[in-house]
Amino acid sequence: MTQRLRVAIATDDPGWHGERLQAAFVARGVDAPFVSLRQCRLDLGCSREGIVIPGFEQRLPDGVFVRQVPGGALEQVVLRLDVLHALKSLGIPVYNDGRAIERTVDKAMTSFLLSRAGVPTPPTWVTESHGEARAIVQREAAGGGEVVMKPLFGSRGAGLRRVRSADELPPAEQCAGVYYLQRFIEPGPGGYRDWRVFVIAGRAVAAMQRRGQDWINNVALGAACEAVPAEGALARMAESACAEVGADYAGVDIMRGRDGVTQVVEVNGIPAWRGLQSVCELDLAQRLVDDFLARHLSRHALISVASP
Repeated sequence: MTQRLRVAIATDDPGWHGERLQAAFVARGVDAPFVSLRQCRLDLGCSREGIVIPGFEQRLPDGVFVRQVPGGALEQVVLRLDVLHALKSLGIPVYNDGRAIERTVDKAMTSFLLSRAGVPTPPTWVTESHGEARAIVQREAAGGGEVVMKPLFGSRGAGLRRVRSADELPPAEQCAGVYYLQRFIEPGPGGYRDWRVFVIAGRAVAAMQRRGQDWINNVALGAACEAVPAEGALARMAESACAEVGADYAGVDIMRGRDGVTQVVEVNGIPAWRGLQSVCELDLAQRLVDDFLARHLSRHALISVASP
């Protein structure tokens, strides 16, 4: 008798996204309990597999859908990622896996990979030196430009600041000792706006234009959403960015400057999609679940998995 599939949704705060994902799994006949990575551990003495996951004491999950990796001390975050890496080493599909999450949660690595692969992205500098950061800002200001300073780890537009002069740079202790600086993209005739392109399995499936109340175009901060076709140059650029970070799925943020140049500014490996869903007819949670099941759990007997 075939056992019913059980997939763990890794999150501390299921919320709207977790509920949509869980419902999508249930619609395909798959149990999908929520699991906190905080409560998972490595146990090389008592567990045959070496991993303990609450609710999966009898057997490990058939797969893990990562909706959240909780923050914390470096050692805590490393352990949570270790659990994801260990699961994958045991042949358990992890979506997105630990490597993709490491590459996308770290803005410096994302920028490095995009630039090295030739995916258009703004000039970016990352340094621990306050003096070097000042020199970068002064150089940009001398050319009539400015930079955006971002937390190395962060999302939803939190902690972003425009820096127009070196005197506006905060001391190192206020930015965790790292200065991530990216050239500010001057808006074109359309004003402050960007595009979020949602990529699943290497293909752009949905996209929207976001218009912020200010220069930060983020739905969590009140940006207005408008659906746009997920095709053409925007789609190809997003697909290339997603491939470079090795993500099963991602939300790719793209901006076009006053000079007409279009560039990828961020790749989100654990993206929110509530704003996009509000202007998109495609059920994104169901599409994600169907892709996960079809590509990673197809060796099992699945129920009603729709074709992409």
